[in-house]
Amino acid sequence: MKNLKKVINPLFDLPTPPSIRFMWNFGFFLGILIVFQIITGIILSINFIQSEMEAFRSIIHIIRDSNRGWVNRFIHSNIASLFFIRIFIHLARGIFFGSPNRKTNAWLRGCIIFVISMATAFFGYVLPWGQMSYWGATVITNIISAIPYIGKNIVEWLWGNFSVSQPTLNRFFSIHFILPFLISVVILTHIAFLHISGSSNPMGANENMDKIEFHNGFTNKDTIFSIFILFILLFIICINPGLFIDPENINEANPIKAPVHIQPEWYFLFAYAILRSIPSKIGGILALILSILIFFILPIKKHKTNRIKFSPTRKFFFIMFCISFIILTFIGRKPVEDPYLNVGKIASFSYFIFMLL
Repeated sequence: MKNLKKVINPLFDLPTPPSIRFMWNFGFFLGILIVFQIITGIILSINFIQSEMEAFRSIIHIIRDSNRGWVNRFIHSNIASLFFIRIFIHLARGIFFGSPNRKTNAWLRGCIIFVISMATAFFGYVLPWGQMSYWGATVITNIISAIPYIGKNIVEWLWGNFSVSQPTLNRFFSIHFILPFLISVVILTHIAFLHISGSSNPMGANENMDKIEFHNGFTNKDTIFSIFILFILLFIICINPGLFIDPENINEANPIKAPVHIQPEWYFLFAYAILRSIPSKIGGILALILSILIFFILPIKKHKTNRIKFSPTRKFFFIMFCISFIILTFIGRKPVEDPYLNVGKIASFSYFIFMLL
């Protein structure tokens, strides 16, 4: 019992600025969502069949026949979207309040969590073996073939065949099952470095001047906020469980006929729009990678903390960056044609420029 207290107490004894608001709740809530995803994922894996002939039907069986299977299925799929909504807000709040250069170690671990979460979501998106899942996996993995000399060999190694098929499903399932546990480990290091550097605050002042213990004031606020959001999630599941599911994905995968417009899940659309905006295939891949890795570059820029929040210029750049991100997400759902193509190019340029500025 004493050893357990040694592990738990540091989580609640964290010295915390008293002025932090609800925007600081998202990290706590993201940890809860990861726990829900792991639990529901393990339950779903019991009835899931790793077969290109049976994967889609096993999902239907889980929803229709398994005891409370529809609840686990839609909690798992909707929490994925809710998780990325929260993680985008969490990252945006960190950028606005200067976390990349004041909390560099915690920020970099958070970026690693973000990248691994995107990989986990992609591999999980393929598993239902729906029409959009299959062709999304085919298109996205084919991007790697643009790498000179070795690209095609890497794609075939990833597929385990000459196309997305049974070996691909087996590999993606194994990776999707393992990665959440890796995310949990990185989250622990993220929390550890947060304890070392402490939390930022909306005043932009020196955090060490006035602090209180995280428990029980902030734990109560975080718990109430999390319960409120979970009620909203349950409301969505009961009223419109397929809100974030592509309509094409309710059809079983057909390797012969591709959808009219192939697109990934909404939380990948900003990067997908950047990829499509570059005429060169290899250039598009580099821009796609840079759109994610740019978060790792932010700590290179140095700012004085007391000038970060109250800089009108920096506020303007931040708002423009957020607008560019939203436009790219919207453009990613549209066909590759004018005016969407030109708008995507402008938004892609703005995304990188305003992020760096």
